[in-house]
Amino acid sequence: MPYNSIKQLPDSVRNHLPKHAQEIYKEAFNSAWQKYRDGARRRNDTSREEVAHKVAWAAVKKVYEKSGDGEWVKIG
Repeated sequence: MPYNSIKQLPDSVRNHLPKHAQEIYKEAFNSAWQKYRDGARRRNDTSREEVAHKVAWAAVKKVYEKSGDGEWVKIG
């Protein structure tokens, strides 16, 4: 279930991340969705969707961090 636009992202992503971070999330999710389509590439019984979401969050966290007030801000 790759995302065609950021409008399709889960509410938890759209309602909390800045637009640029949402774009990072979408691209990372879609890439991981393709990369981990084969179950042999995933650990344990982790679903393809779960892995893709984890990869997407990790990609966002390389560029953004949560500030003290809970807002996501660009690092640096």
